[in-house]
Amino acid sequence: MSDPSRSSKFWRFCLAGQTEHFTAEEWSTLLMGEALLFGLLGRMLYANPSREWIEPLVGDGLFEGAPFAETQDDVIHGLALLAEWSAAASDGLTEAGLADLRADFTRLFAGSGTMPAPPWESVYFSEERLLFQEETTDVRRWFARLGLHVNSGSKEPDDHIAFELSFVAHCAEQALQAAEEGDTGAFARLLAAQREFLEQHLLRWGPKWAELIDEHARTDFYRGIALLTRGALKEMALIFGLDIPHDLRYPGLAASR
Repeated sequence: MSDPSRSSKFWRFCLAGQTEHFTAEEWSTLLMGEALLFGLLGRMLYANPSREWIEPLVGDGLFEGAPFAETQDDVIHGLALLAEWSAAASDGLTEAGLADLRADFTRLFAGSGTMPAPPWESVYFSEERLLFQEETTDVRRWFARLGLHVNSGSKEPDDHIAFELSFVAHCAEQALQAAEEGDTGAFARLLAAQREFLEQHLLRWGPKWAELIDEHARTDFYRGIALLTRGALKEMALIFGLDIPHDLRYPGLAASR
């Protein structure tokens, strides 16, 4: 921290009508873990698997633990699946193993026709399963508001699951910087932005997306990543005093049946 004297003080932030108290060190640990996990999830869910970035995940023991939400059951289960997958690839990812990952990615994230778990928010709320709808436009406004450029040079809609997760990581990084600088005003605004974005966007469809990936993925890698995502979102809901809606209608999913 830039000011060691702050370590014994409390940051106060009103969440859902309650005042939560965390020390500066506690906020630092939480935000750092959040930024690491959500940033990693965003990268893994956007990039088509390649040997160059998949094998280091195994070699670095990245799935031996989680920097955030480590007590969530979904995270524990997801890490177990990823550890099993990593053990099978410990001597190097085979061509068949890489082909399986690429096939799973294509079917889940880039396939044509009806997709079992669309990675775009707008599809879930459009009866015609359309992209670039109201959800996309609002997410783009959020990104611009906090200076995040996630899809420069890409035609991918802004409301892709990978981009929304990356936005949460971006908010955490900025909040961490504000805390280190002792800027309580910016810190509170950034926490409020996270809470509002989660309530308006990610929590409305992210857990459902993760459920569908867990159901339809054919590799433990993507099932594990989906469970990590759902567990992390549950942890964020707890931190910010939010409910994960379970009674939402998803006309885009109904239209696919």
